[in-house]
Amino acid sequence: MDFKALPKIELHAHLTGSVTRRTLHDIWEAKHKSQQTTLEDPLVVMPEGKPDYNLKSFFPLFSSYIYELLTDVPSIQQATTSVLQGFLEDGVVYLELRTTPRATPSLTPEDYITTILDAIAAFEQTHHEMHTRLILSIDRRHDVSTAENILALAEKYRGRVVGLDLCGDPSARPDGQISVFTPIFQRASLPLTVHFGECVASGSPEELETLLSWHPGRLGHAICLDEESKKVIRERNLCLELLLSCNVQAGMTQGGFANHHFGEWLACDGVKVSLGTDDVGVFGSELSDEYRLAAEHFGLDQKQICALARQGIEAIFGGEDEKERLRQVMWI
Repeated sequence: MDFKALPKIELHAHLTGSVTRRTLHDIWEAKHKSQQTTLEDPLVVMPEGKPDYNLKSFFPLFSSYIYELLTDVPSIQQATTSVLQGFLEDGVVYLELRTTPRATPSLTPEDYITTILDAIAAFEQTHHEMHTRLILSIDRRHDVSTAENILALAEKYRGRVVGLDLCGDPSARPDGQISVFTPIFQRASLPLTVHFGECVASGSPEELETLLSWHPGRLGHAICLDEESKKVIRERNLCLELLLSCNVQAGMTQGGFANHHFGEWLACDGVKVSLGTDDVGVFGSELSDEYRLAAEHFGLDQKQICALARQGIEAIFGGEDEKERLRQVMWI
């Protein structure tokens, strides 16, 4: 089966984590030549073919390196356009790209978001096959004021921004401390997706109960869950954004691909499953690779793979017109 040709939906992709090493190198090279950076070459810091980042080594890549390269309009536009081109070439027909608004030396958080939205709009003018919408992420480490500002930005750019996310180091604010954000997420009028039970630290009953009380439409990762949370997922017919390569390569799950919890949820009636890449620039596995892995390790034939790809249609945040477009363009 040609997994690249398969029309696919990508619902769990972080913008900065999806920038390829080669694109980061090109951005670095231009800045290095103009003496705008003293950072080391990305191809040295993140060698080609190295996908084995764990939760300890993963997050510092962003705070101490990638964010230090993507600091101005040209670099953010170049990175965004490159990410969009990569997903388009991989057969993605609908993309919900998520990012955390952040200030840089030359940009406010709003400038950062409008730069990305402008790059998406420019890309879609000449590439009509793939529609892209943005999800804004609140980081678990943010203070309440920052989270409030992100919600305000999401509401201001509603339409092009279609959802709100909770992300970040899952060891931050453990044991239900994440409830500090409850008033913000409960007040949001946009659909919600949250990183859910990513690891033991974020899988306490207190945290899982708190996150479910926000009534998210989708849950990302869903690894360390108690039986009560699984029951709620089934009862609400929620959509799970499952990430095979990210979870296996980062050591977030045990037993390799064949023992990934994808198999458990795929067999669960009512629950929708949408495969995602998370951070293809870090883990190096495109969405077509994720479908190939699912077929290989869980014995799915072409009909089953096509049905799996279509499961995400009803879970997108992009509206009914977009759902109908996807029903027409995705294989049966």
